[in-house]
Amino acid sequence: MPVATIEMLAEKLPHLQLLNAYGATETTSPSTIMPRTQWRDHFDSVGIVVPCGEIRVVDDNGVDVPRDTAGELWIAGPMVVPGYWCRPDANRTEFFDGFWRSGDIGSMDADGFVRVFDRKKDMINRGGFKVFSAEVENVLCGLEGVLECAIIGRDDPVLGQRVHAIVVTSDERALESETVKRFCAERLADYKVPETVAFRTVPLPRNANGKVLKSELRLGT
Repeated sequence: MPVATIEMLAEKLPHLQLLNAYGATETTSPSTIMPRTQWRDHFDSVGIVVPCGEIRVVDDNGVDVPRDTAGELWIAGPMVVPGYWCRPDANRTEFFDGFWRSGDIGSMDADGFVRVFDRKKDMINRGGFKVFSAEVENVLCGLEGVLECAIIGRDDPVLGQRVHAIVVTSDERALESETVKRFCAERLADYKVPETVAFRTVPLPRNANGKVLKSELRLGT
């Protein structure tokens, strides 16, 4: 859940507990969950690893990275499936040394709180700088008038990719591109700020699980 949404709900409904969790079909249940007493101090986190589980944060070579450093999340525990049905090739590439390779980019801090930044395949490489779409989306959701948004990379012959924002509003004239860019520039490093913005009133395409289909959005860029 975007930080801006959590903050809004926490203000409107102060007695409601908002507990983020993180898991996947392959984990059959949450791999992390937010402790009930600590959620207000960690709006941007999906909580800590469940007691029976284990999460490693690794680089492209499978080497563990330091705390608070972004890397791919590898998950292990009795809740993780032993493999895919009749997919030996996928089992060889996506399961390693007892861990399932999630394909998600995240980090773990010194207190064990996990943060999820992006799907590895959705990460934007702008001239060698990594841009995590979830980070930009979290910021953009805090702009008044934004109903939902998605950040994708647009191919560029010079930088490789540039940051492109797709913003859903109630009225396509409700916001201007410069307003979106200025709002992000005040809160993000310059290379993470969307360089182009597209507005729409139609909801973002999602799959049956509610995940935004960025592959469809890329086809329209």
